[in-house]
Amino acid sequence: MSLPLKKTYRAMEALPATELPSGPEWQYEPKWDGFRCVAFRDGKRVDLISKSQKPLTRYFPELVAALAALRAQLFVLDGEIVIPSDGGLSFDHLLQRIHPAASRIAKLSKSTPAVYIVFDLLVDDNGASVVSLPLKDRRNRLEKFFRRYVKSNKSIRLSPVTADFAEARKWFRMGTALDGVVAKRRDLPYQSGERLGMQKIKRQRTADCVVGGFRYLEKQPVVGSLLLGLYNDQGLLDHVGFTSSIHALERPALTRKLEKLIKPPGFTGKAPGGPSRWSTKRSTEWRPMEPKLVAEVQFDHFTGGRFRHGTKFLRWRSEKSPKDCTMRQVQRENRSALDLL
Repeated sequence: MSLPLKKTYRAMEALPATELPSGPEWQYEPKWDGFRCVAFRDGKRVDLISKSQKPLTRYFPELVAALAALRAQLFVLDGEIVIPSDGGLSFDHLLQRIHPAASRIAKLSKSTPAVYIVFDLLVDDNGASVVSLPLKDRRNRLEKFFRRYVKSNKSIRLSPVTADFAEARKWFRMGTALDGVVAKRRDLPYQSGERLGMQKIKRQRTADCVVGGFRYLEKQPVVGSLLLGLYNDQGLLDHVGFTSSIHALERPALTRKLEKLIKPPGFTGKAPGGPSRWSTKRSTEWRPMEPKLVAEVQFDHFTGGRFRHGTKFLRWRSEKSPKDCTMRQVQRENRSALDLL
């Protein structure tokens, strides 16, 4: 037995967009917050391959077992590996899986089991490639595949889909687990390695944050990034992320302003972490500040008590009291997108 697609077959990419496209040629899916993964089943062998062509198989033994237990012997699926936690999804738990120790991986696979959310079929249960078919036909075959082989398997789930533009817009207002919405052209074949026919739209949110410190640029004595904080329920200022989107012409004047406010401790709760393997001595140094400045920033995702990515600086909020900058701003609605599964 052998598959018509090699493990080097590249996953379809998405083009970032700011608005949902509309029209009868589009369908919409939730954008799950996990690891993109193409799953290959060839007889008794199961391989999990990331979007960047890295093997994920050894890190998720529970998914390998679940896929190997299906009666279908030949298939290739495209989906997202996620780890449910407290009604949402934990990206931190996913990152913990990328660990060299097999014993640690085995332990985590039992304490925080992963789920494979599938949204496309590339090779059917007869071992035939279906990537040349339009998405609407691949989706029909994927649903039949699930009805025949997967059914109530809790480790492998079928991602919902809708052609209703209004329904897709409602997904943006859901609470946890959802990272945005993906729009796909129903009339196109699978776009391996390309960004044609698929768009991802993230819900951009804003928060007012206290500037609890700053870092200098590595090779210049001017501010490189602002360290952001929010007050927790105990009234302590937790470090939650940073913003470095500062215009070059504004850095010298801003540096002088920040240096006048240097005063420890800066953050009274969680403080900026230590160095990483990519850090230099200069880049890990930071200066604590009095909690007097409030900055409004734009972010796409908040998880594990911090902004996932760097934020975009929008403006200073001189009228805002720093004590009003609390964690409540980044809390989501109670409804979890996992209810869609």
